Amino acid sequence: MDQGAGAGAGPQRARGRLGAPSSGTRAPGTPWARFSAWLECVCVVTFDLELGQALEVRGPRKSSICYLSFPDSHSGCLGDTQFSFRIRQCGGQRRPGHAGEKRSDTGAPTSLQREPAHYFGYVYFRQVKDSSVKRGYFQKSLVLLSRLPFVRLFQALLGLVAPEFFDKLAPCLEAVCNEIDQWPVPAPGQTLSLPVMGVVLQVGAGGRLEGPCPGSHPLQTLLPAPVVLPSVHELDLFRCFRSVLAHVQLLWELMLLGEPLLVLAPSPAVSSEMVLALTSCLRPLKFCCDYRPYFTIHDSEFKEFTTRTQAPPNVVLGVTNPFFIKTLQHWPHILRVGEPKMSGDLPKQVKLKKPSRLKTLDTKPGLYTAYTAHLHRDKTLLRRLLKGLQKKRPSDVQTAVLRRHLLELTQSFIIPLEHYMASLMPLQKGIVPWKTPPQIRPFRQDDFLRSLEHTGPQLTCVLKGDWLGLYRRFFKSPHFDGWYRQRHREMTQKLEALHLEAICEANIEIWMKDKSEVEVVDLILKLRERLVRAQGHQLPVKEATLKRARLYIDTAIGSLPKDLQAVLCPP
Repeated sequence: MDQGAGAGAGPQRARGRLGAPSSGTRAPGTPWARFSAWLECVCVVTFDLELGQALEVRGPRKSSICYLSFPDSHSGCLGDTQFSFRIRQCGGQRRPGHAGEKRSDTGAPTSLQREPAHYFGYVYFRQVKDSSVKRGYFQKSLVLLSRLPFVRLFQALLGLVAPEFFDKLAPCLEAVCNEIDQWPVPAPGQTLSLPVMGVVLQVGAGGRLEGPCPGSHPLQTLLPAPVVLPSVHELDLFRCFRSVLAHVQLLWELMLLGEPLLVLAPSPAVSSEMVLALTSCLRPLKFCCDYRPYFTIHDSEFKEFTTRTQAPPNVVLGVTNPFFIKTLQHWPHILRVGEPKMSGDLPKQVKLKKPSRLKTLDTKPGLYTAYTAHLHRDKTLLRRLLKGLQKKRPSDVQTAVLRRHLLELTQSFIIPLEHYMASLMPLQKGIVPWKTPPQIRPFRQDDFLRSLEHTGPQLTCVLKGDWLGLYRRFFKSPHFDGWYRQRHREMTQKLEALHLEAICEANIEIWMKDKSEVEVVDLILKLRERLVRAQGHQLPVKEATLKRARLYIDTAIGSLPKDLQAVLCPP
């Protein structure tokens, strides 16, 4: 495919281009801080017969963004299309997060926290006949680049902005960037009103929308009824999985085990939605593997993902070019899907096929894998969904049924792990003020597997099968490593918080009576370190404990000679 010219604007490049600040609307010294809390930059990619696609103004990963912003020549997308992609951030380009970003992630589910090393690209692509253009077609994409996985919110935003932009071009984007720069910072658990182009998007920034929305913007009373988005990230799971419902449980196992999976779809829209739907199957467990909703042969990581000199990487790869079937024949799992059909009946389900039946040129829809599921299929789920179709149940209700099934399956699998992990925590009575807190006991896989007889998933899940075998394979996956590291970090922080509370409940003056200056200084430094971590929301400590810790630090410093006090508290 040829490539062409486009435009981009971000917080550092917006003045005089997209989103130039209007006077008197921002606090001095914080230009584009609120814009940056939501978006990294806005890019425009347009097709030029001689140049191909390229950004008019430089942005991060310029070449990759250009190729990923257009469907490849195999898709044949006419009209308007929305899809998304995810790219790795280049080394040396990382922008340090500001305090607002860190606060907005605190308390958010792990699956909704901003990505530190990847960008999400949300694309609105238009291709229509245009006799005034040399090639005969108008081809342009508007792209929002963000670290936030808010696919539903940004798709809705593009649905409002892109059609207007294609008519009015840059002046429209300038106004939109100014409006985004006045949005409140995303905050978990809060409902936000986000005015843009005469419309208010009402969203729950922590995930789902709950309760009425408080008046969070002065323009709200002057605008029409808001466009309510119940979720910032959840897709229509039933629509995405309509053709693979018979294999949802097997796909859930592949995701749980972090298996490499190639998704070949007829368009970037189908590809990106299928990949995002698959990676959402494990919630609330964080998806710890790499995934690319839409990937092309022009991506800088193409060689890394297609090499045959080592095992396929743990990645879910969404593509539209059949060339990948030939290039990735050695991958253990390949899912080919067709165009989704939204008729009243359940569409023809893709068949489970052996990889040996994979044809390079004429590969029919199917799940090509030699994997055998550990758990027996839940036939009642498919019956419920079929019954819902017969009764013309709305798609969002069908999605709720499917999402609940996957949630309960994941929880049944994770709860025994959580119970065993909790048993490794030292008893609180063993935490004493003036000694190093006890260590978390090591996770022993054999001990855990033995515990399943009495605390296993059979207590909460009716599915039969080889649960032990599934756990054994899970222990080798990136998801176990990610889950264990996160839980161990949380437990370590809890231990530190309990130790700090124990110190603050003790009598520091009695302790200091027979202690040397070195020991007192050591306590001061440790307390200060804990305070810094607690104030950065890294320790679950009450405010009363923090006040007591500050008082103890002052008391300890006051007991030292003047010269040491001057060192510890310089003027």
